[in-house]
Formats: sequence, structure tokens, C-alpha cells
Amino acid sequence: MEWRDEGIVLSSRRHGESAAIVTLLTRAHGRHAGLVRGGMGRRLRGIYQSGNLVSAAWRARLEEHLGGFVCELVTNHAARLLDEPERLAGLSSACALMETALPEREPHEDIYEDFLTLLSGLEGEGWAQAYVQWELSLLGDLGFGLDLSQCAATGASQGLAFVSPKSGRAVSAEAGEPYRDKLLTLPEFLTHPDSGPPSFRQMEQGLALTGFFLRRHVFAPHHRDEPPARIRFVDRLRGMSTLSGMSGDLETSGAKEGND
Repeated sequence: MEWRDEGIVLSSRRHGESAAIVTLLTRAHGRHAGLVRGGMGRRLRGIYQSGNLVSAAWRARLEEHLGGFVCELVTNHAARLLDEPERLAGLSSACALMETALPEREPHEDIYEDFLTLLSGLEGEGWAQAYVQWELSLLGDLGFGLDLSQCAATGASQGLAFVSPKSGRAVSAEAGEPYRDKLLTLPEFLTHPDSGPPSFRQMEQGLALTGFFLRRHVFAPHHRDEPPARIRFVDRLRGMSTLSGMSGDLETSGAKEGND
């Protein structure tokens, strides 16, 4: 059995003295694992960093076997983010979500394309907003999309401020006020992407929203916990939001921190 495809490295785990079990998200073969001989050695280790785009060849005697990978590096996304710890944490979170949420060896080309878009987005402005939008898209691609277009109670498309945890539909501020303790907060940037860069607080709200539905629909049914990498990413942004004098947008605040 043999095939060739392009893929994104999701994880690389040591196997034996120098080999690695590498998991890729491939365009045509879905989430797929394979053994890489020497994958933990100095020459190859850099290729198999989470988030890197590779050209992969997989070979096994039988289709159900683990098989082996031979990969060539196409784009080193991980190296580009080494000096950006928040963005690198977002990359690690996204890779962990892909490995946890997707069934093995089942193609999801839409999810693959969205992931490629996120990898590019993490390197540009508005990277944090792009990350939350990507988690929303992932829920939709998995069949659990949220309806944020209009109020579930009144049909209004303006003044949306909450999301029902039961239906996943938006609720206006007026209709939801009496039940706000039971509703999830809907940050403005998810319904008005042109409203400007989100604050750290809005990012927390966005990640809390997507995290709630990921845990309910994706992790819990398969008896899986939320990936630690995502928890660390959320904690990092939450910690930054509480720092004195860092209430601006993510890009501005990141620049201030670097200058300090």
C-alpha cells in the first residue's frame, strides 16, 4: 500500500531511540499517522514540528498497518512563530484540536483548507480574531454550526448579545436580559467582523463560546477531554488580559509587551 499527499504536521512523538510517530492532517487521506525513522534525530526533527506543511509519502504492507512516512518540508510555519509565543500557543491549540476532533483516515478537505487559511492567518494582523473564527468554522464543518444571524426569540438581526447554550442560536440583548445568567456571551466581533480588533476580554468570550460547544459536541461524546494545548492558549490570553494597562487590541498590546 502506498500513497502521496500533502499534509500538515499535527504531532510528533518519540518512538524508541530516534524514531517518531508522526500524525498528519492530509488533504485526501484525512488524519493519518505513520512511523518516521530518525524523526527525532537532528537532521529531521525540524521538519516534524506541529503546524509545518509537508509533502508526504506513506507506505505499508497492509492498509490497516501503521506504515511509515517519508516527508519533505514545504512551509515551516512553526519556525515563523518562534518569537511570537501567543501565536505559537494558538498554533499548538489548533493542531491539538485537529488531532482530537477528527476521526482517523477520514478525508475532510473543507477542514483541511480552513486549517491552511488559519496557518497563514496566524502570521498576519488580526490573528486572534482569525483563530476564533476558525473554531466557529470547525464546529460548522463537523455539523454543529452556530446560528448567529438573528435572534432566536424575536428574529431581529441587530443588538445580538448572547447565545443559547441549548440551541446554539443568537439572542438579542433585550430578549436575553432576563436570562443572561443562563446564556453565553456573544462578543461583537463575531457578528460585526469590521468593528475593529477584538480586546482580550472579547477574545476570552469568543473562546468560551466555541469551547462550550466543542466540549459538548466534539469531546464529550467520544469521552475525550479538552486538549491541554487549548487550555494553555486560553490561560495565556486570560493572563494577558488581566495585566495592568493592556486593555487594547491584541496586536497593539503585543507590541507594547515586546517593547517593555
